[in-house]
Amino acid sequence: MKLSKSYIPTLKEVPNDAIIPSHILMLRAGLVRMLSAGIYSFLPLGYKVIKKITQIIREEMDAIGGQEFHLPALNPKEIWEQTNRVEAFGDTMFHIKNRDYVLAPTHEEIMTYHAKGTLKSYKDLPQTWYQIQTKFRNEARPRSGVIRGRQFLMKDSYSFDSSWENLDASYSLHDKAYRKIFERCGLKFFVVGASSGAMGGNKSEEFMVKSDAGEDTVAYCEKCGYAANVEVAQSNIESVARNSESKEIYEISTPNIHSIDELCEFLKIHEQETAKSRVYMHNEKPVLVLMSGNDEVNETKLANALGGQVRPCHPDELKEITGADAGSIGPIGFSHRIIADLRLKDGNNLYSGANKNDFHIGGIDLKRDVPKIEYFDLRSICSGEKCTRCGNHLEVFKAIELGHIFKLGTKYSEALEANFLDEKGEAKPIIMGSYGIGVERVMACYIEQNFDEKGIIWSKLLSPFDLHLIGLNMKNEMIVSASNEIYEKLKAAGYDVLFDDRKDFSAGVKFNDADLLGIPIQIIVGEKNLKENKLEVKLRRTGEKFIIDRNQLEQKISEFQSMI
Repeated sequence: MKLSKSYIPTLKEVPNDAIIPSHILMLRAGLVRMLSAGIYSFLPLGYKVIKKITQIIREEMDAIGGQEFHLPALNPKEIWEQTNRVEAFGDTMFHIKNRDYVLAPTHEEIMTYHAKGTLKSYKDLPQTWYQIQTKFRNEARPRSGVIRGRQFLMKDSYSFDSSWENLDASYSLHDKAYRKIFERCGLKFFVVGASSGAMGGNKSEEFMVKSDAGEDTVAYCEKCGYAANVEVAQSNIESVARNSESKEIYEISTPNIHSIDELCEFLKIHEQETAKSRVYMHNEKPVLVLMSGNDEVNETKLANALGGQVRPCHPDELKEITGADAGSIGPIGFSHRIIADLRLKDGNNLYSGANKNDFHIGGIDLKRDVPKIEYFDLRSICSGEKCTRCGNHLEVFKAIELGHIFKLGTKYSEALEANFLDEKGEAKPIIMGSYGIGVERVMACYIEQNFDEKGIIWSKLLSPFDLHLIGLNMKNEMIVSASNEIYEKLKAAGYDVLFDDRKDFSAGVKFNDADLLGIPIQIIVGEKNLKENKLEVKLRRTGEKFIIDRNQLEQKISEFQSMI
């Protein structure tokens, strides 16, 4: 393709709304343009990369027996209501004006709808169906370019099995396929245990890349490889010690004390002697949550423990329920459900709020004074805490989710009555799995891991072109003739070539654009080398430059491709 006739609108300046490297470079290199917040158009160069990613995905999905569908993004709302996910997705789901249809944020329901009545026998199973389709989610705060958008391209696949053992096999096949996909795309990734969230199911893993641009937080042990999303991560942290003797509870005046740190300073105590109280509404009923010291409630763990709808209590509700404001809440005298983090199990001689402003209570024995208390793993772990597997220190950092695999079980087949007849002729719900990849995220994450101060550095498999041919002075007839001849020969040899044939641009501009676009091999046609029948070749990743004989170009290109 000749650059003079191409639509590749590069930018010199960094756009104001772009912060992370992938967003900046996708805009500067002319890969995408924003239409509205969270909505991006993929321009020709960017779409070539997307097609290469989807081809890799198709090859690996087909290799495990996947069959490709193309399903409508416009779905009847009534199908989603059968699984209660209209409520689960809430405002994240786009509704069409007449309210009878929704734009699909995922396709579990529709795949199950097609399986119902057609996968009638255990002999019809297993099946693996997949698609690469546009999805829609009404993100409240779209950000980081294509990493978190309102419209996005997703590969989602679904397995249908007759037994839990066969689901294990389908899950394992997808796990291996995903690893091959991300390896072929040149990504450095790791796999973490995760929460299934609105998807449901009993096992879930995420494929992640470490990035400050990530919206997920993960815990990772470099020594043994333990990795988990903080939504489910655990650490080997000491529980609060139980003293041999329990004091009697007593009230303490604590004027203007509203935080754990302030309370510890005021009473000259350690934070592990305190129990911080938070009140949440669970299905619109109050629940008091106790945490040790400054430990933070992990709201995903809390939601998983309680089930149903969970939200923080509003300040006006808090005063009505407890009689006090935040910072003065505690378990003594609280008449509703009380739960606590496992670190506090059977703790005694604790300090917490008195449910009266400017007062706290000391000497609390949870075993004695809160007999109906329930314990769950509710805390968010922190960097430096010990790994549960090997005892090494954990690192907690931000990461981007590339893919997510779920063992759904029978949640959707039961809701939609998708049953099959087993070997005994008995009707059973189909056992399902769901497996997703954010296609545009693969592209963005690759750029996050492969760039320098000059621009993108593409791999051979993802690069929009194989070669970048640069004619330095296209007003010089000798260079014009030689460049066009080289261009035609390379195309005839099967290479996809971007030819910078622009006449009115300096060598510096052309070199800068070439490095920005990041095609792995640059072939430079300049007057000095051409007079000696030579060409310059530059490898984008390393910056290495080679002077080669013009008549050896095709042979050398093969050698250079083995180096990138």
